[in-house]
Amino acid sequence: MYVSAPNRFVTAGNGVRYAYRRCGALGGPPLVLLQNFRGTLDSWDQALVDALAAQRDVVAFDNAGVGLSAGRAARTVVATAQDTLAFLDALGLDRVDLLGFSLGGYVAQELALRHPARVRRMVLAATAPRGAAGIHGWSADVLAHVNPERLLAQDYLYTFFHHTPSSQQSGLEFFGRYIEREQDRDAPVSREAMEAQYEAVVEWGVPDPAALQRLADVRQPTLVTAGDSDRVVPPALAHLLGALIPGAQVHVYPDAGHGFLFQHHERFAADVLDFLSSSVHDAQGAENQVT
Repeated sequence: MYVSAPNRFVTAGNGVRYAYRRCGALGGPPLVLLQNFRGTLDSWDQALVDALAAQRDVVAFDNAGVGLSAGRAARTVVATAQDTLAFLDALGLDRVDLLGFSLGGYVAQELALRHPARVRRMVLAATAPRGAAGIHGWSADVLAHVNPERLLAQDYLYTFFHHTPSSQQSGLEFFGRYIEREQDRDAPVSREAMEAQYEAVVEWGVPDPAALQRLADVRQPTLVTAGDSDRVVPPALAHLLGALIPGAQVHVYPDAGHGFLFQHHERFAADVLDFLSSSVHDAQGAENQVT
């Protein structure tokens, strides 16, 4: 179970000592979780991870400069992807599936494009393509609730969950699961790391129609997912991703915000597992199955 998975450490060739947790069923390519802005090992919903780990070998980690990992947080998505690759190399993970959440979805896209042999399939959650309109920084109301000096529960509920009683209740239930782990919790994200991550977010969002066309080169089967009321990343961008990535599937979850994968953790986990285990053809027509 993720709530009791020990903190482990591995030193990569870039000199960074990465913190990670690993749990679940062995066999097949590991499912590597790529974090959102200011996310740590503790930010993943244990109910979601446990549901995924029932069938998959799941690996969560703090990237360089985040939480318990050493080094300095990268200031671009490309550099963050390079740090991620160093972690995969350190663990000897030659071929993986990726679940990239928000900023982690940006990183997943870069890895799939720059190192296609390393990525079998990817799930993109609450994320956007490089150069899309409307993501060059966040709106004023979102920025007001990500102040590094005041990261309170109400701020998280505002940005991650839809402003309906049902979604807010799901957010409170998530917090109940979040506090269950009492020992060996991760370290909070530093202000320096948050600033670096936000620079990466802003740089990724510079409007650039040419950058959008890169996604035509994605060959990995891809599942694109979003909440229908996301205040951080416009949910319309999920459909744009689906249109740009050859053969991509798109699932939008109802009455949900940026944290839809925690609110709808049972359904989302089932959808992810079905996608990862199904017979899907890549963009070149080759059958792509768990091996």
